[in-house]
Formats: sequence, structure tokens, C-alpha cells
Amino acid sequence: MTPAPPHGLHDGYATDVAELCSDLLRIDSTNAGDGTGPGERQAAEYVAEALEQAGVSTTLTEPRHRRTSVLARIAGQDPSLPPLLVHGHLDTVPAEPGDWTLHPLSGDLRHGCLWGRGAVDMKGTVAMTLSLVRAWARTGHRPRRDLVLALLADEEATGEHGSRHVVTEHRDHFAGVKEAISESGGFSITTRPTHAGPDARVYPIAVGERGTAWMRLSAQGTAGHGSGPGEDNAVAELVHALSRLTAHRWATSLTPAVRTLLDTLDRTLGCRIDRTRLEEEANRLGQLGELFDCTTRNTVNPTVLNAGRKVNVIPSHAYAEVDGRFLPGAQDAFLETVDRLLGPKVTREFINCEEAVAADHEGPAFAAMAEALRSQDPHAHPVPFVQSGGTDAKAFAKIGISTYGFTPLLLDPHLHYFGMFHGVDERVPLTGLEFGVRVLHRFLTTY
Repeated sequence: MTPAPPHGLHDGYATDVAELCSDLLRIDSTNAGDGTGPGERQAAEYVAEALEQAGVSTTLTEPRHRRTSVLARIAGQDPSLPPLLVHGHLDTVPAEPGDWTLHPLSGDLRHGCLWGRGAVDMKGTVAMTLSLVRAWARTGHRPRRDLVLALLADEEATGEHGSRHVVTEHRDHFAGVKEAISESGGFSITTRPTHAGPDARVYPIAVGERGTAWMRLSAQGTAGHGSGPGEDNAVAELVHALSRLTAHRWATSLTPAVRTLLDTLDRTLGCRIDRTRLEEEANRLGQLGELFDCTTRNTVNPTVLNAGRKVNVIPSHAYAEVDGRFLPGAQDAFLETVDRLLGPKVTREFINCEEAVAADHEGPAFAAMAEALRSQDPHAHPVPFVQSGGTDAKAFAKIGISTYGFTPLLLDPHLHYFGMFHGVDERVPLTGLEFGVRVLHRFLTTY
């Protein structure tokens, strides 16, 4: 099912979104997180030119060479309404070409999908935004309220050269903004209810994120010969600490948004999700289960280990890096538990620490997003969900802006959306992008 475009948008806008997405995918804006890579400059210049062609003035900001973001503003119909921020990122995570069916910089259209690193995370969404703005320029449409655009560098690391830079050095650009939309929400998950009736499409809209605690762990011991007793071995201390962290079973806790998600899924599916067995239920429900599997508890995952230089030398230091995520309001208790599990011989320091963020899942913005989805898909069941990972929303929350994850996509039931993020063979359906432009048009011209 592919609903018709909203009245007034030219048929040619669909070709526009395909071309824009393909072009962006062919631009290498890999962000390895270590300061290497091409930067976002070329992608930013492409975006700026696309906006300028639609009559939208842009500003490029670059805190470090080639780490470039684009800022713009579009006047709305009602200047008395608070502006709405649309933010997204231009960088991507690395990809190994040998693992892919098509080259990750191909941007090719095959089997109805545009292939390439960033197709869903999130150059496809940037292309939808550009396509819509350009369609407005052709048709004379305008958003209901002023739109503030921020298409950013460095989201795939800490945001130091992107969102964190613009909220400090370009604070005036966001004056009056209280709400925003960005990545990771509004996509379809097709499911078969237990009661009689057609398939339902669940559309999760992100209304929050778990907090982030990236930590570097250090253990110290006594250096010596590898043949010795090794009673004060830094490597062993660190490994035991990591084992305690990963073996710990974090308690389940349901935030209001997650409770609403589960209640809504109960009604949509026609059966109750067992709140006492959420891990098992998440596995049973597949993609629907992914919406709550990691947002009912805290998590810690070791990701980096570093110790020693020679097999017969006991090193005096050992290091690890871990990715910790915690529920809203749980930061203090989370860190207390981490410290207890690490024990007295392992210390920690933050690589990055950001509090959990939330938006109102019962307010008018969420209701307008839900209506926009239903206007283009009568089988849509919008639900709130909390993201397990993190986005630039955390930087904007520090200046009082609440972000909703709303990048609408109508997907093939067999395409695993979350599996595309940072995964091999990342791709996005062209019809999904076209659907997204229509939904965004409806939302932005009515809310």
C-alpha cells in the first residue's frame, strides 16, 4: 500500500528524494571517532546548495577543519507559534566494503532500495527533509510554524564538533525552540494481531533515550616475569571486574513511556505482554520486542581491552572501555552499582556521560505525529518508545529542547530496521522515503 501524495505536491518530488539520497550516500563522511576521516564538509556543502536552490539561506559552521554543520531557518505561516527544530547528522560510522553486497558508497537503487552507509542512519532522512523543502519552494507551501534546521557533524562520536558546538556557539539560532524532531522513529513494523482482522503496522515514535555512560576502566598491579606467581596481576583484576559487570542482572523498571508502549501493544496485538517476563516476551515478539527489550533496565557492555606488550611480561597496567546505558532517573544508582561490581582495585573515568532525556508522549506534538502517520496509512498504530542508544537529542536537551524520534518510513515487513543501523548492507526502500516525505509534509504543515 502506497498512499497518494498530499494535494499540491508535484509528482516529481519522488524523483528528487531518490536523487538526493543517492548523492548523499556517495559522499564519504565516515566518522571513525578518532579524528581521522574525510569529515562532513562535502556533505554539508551539498546540503547547503540543495537548500539554497530552494531559496533557503544557510550558514556553515566548522569548529575543526572539515567538521562542518549546516544551519538554516524557514519562515512559517504563523510567527506567533514557537519554532520547531529539525535536526539530523551528516556523518556515518565506518563500513568494510568486503562485507557488503554493494559498495557502502554506491548509492545504487537495487530491488527497490537505495544502498549505502547512512541510508537509514541518517542520510535518507536528510534527503527527505531536503526534498520536502524543495517541493515547498515549487508549490508555494510553507510549514505552519518556523522551522529551524540543523544538519550536523559528529553525531556518531560525542557531538563535540556538531551538536555540542552549535548549542554553545550558535545558541541564538535556536531561540524560542522548545521541541524538535530527529532520527530513529516513525518507521513501520508489520504484525499480525491475535484477533481476527488485517495486519497492523506499528509506528514507534521515540519520546526519550536512556542515559549514556561511556567509561574507561583502569587496573594497576605489579609488573614481572610471566613465569612468576603473578599474585598482583592487573590483567586478572580487570578481567574479573568485567566478568562481574557482564554477569550482573539489572532490575527491570518501567518508565511511564514504556508502560504506555506496552499497554498500546496489548491493545494492538489483542493479547497481554507479561510484565514479569519481559526478556522472554521481547524475544517472542521479534522486532516489536526490540522496542522495549533494552529500555526496561540498565546495561553495561565491554567494548575495548588493552594490556601488555609481550607474552612473558606481566604488565603493571590494564585498561578497558565499557558502554553503559541507564534509565531515566537512575544515574546515581547505576554508578553506585558499577563501582561495587568493579571492586577497590579498578577505577573508572568518563569518556562521555549524558543524562537520559524525555519528551511528552501525551502532548500535542505526539498527537500530531500520530495523525500524520494515520493520514497516509489507515492501518497505522503509532506508539511511544524509548531509544536504547543515544542521539544529538541529549545536547539539545541541555538548552531546553525536547526531541522526538520521528523519521517516518513505510517499510517492507521483511526489512529489519534496527538491523540496518551500523550493520552490513544498510539500505532504505525508495517507496519508504516517498512515504516519509508525505508524512512530514502533513505534520509540518498542520502542527
